[in-house]
Amino acid sequence: MSETGTTATATRNKRRLRQGVVASDKGDKTIRVVCQYQVRHPKYGKYLRRRIVIHAHDENNQAKEGDRVEVMVCRPVSKTKAWRLVRVLGNV
Repeated sequence: MSETGTTATATRNKRRLRQGVVASDKGDKTIRVVCQYQVRHPKYGKYLRRRIVIHAHDENNQAKEGDRVEVMVCRPVSKTKAWRLVRVLGNV
């Protein structure tokens, strides 16, 4: 039975990852990450800038405002948090 447990963790699905910049680290164990991307307009072809704001769980409060971070989707931690911090990539 222990072998089944190890193979289950080894073959875990890839989860969605996003990169963004920390906009706020005011909350305890919570960061707000702004992820910007571009999408092409279907009719006119112009590229439009879009952004989403993600609330992510930062267990050790290691990310600071202005840092570039990578976040991963996880089970809901609270009403607005369903992402968690994977790593800090550096300062912008």
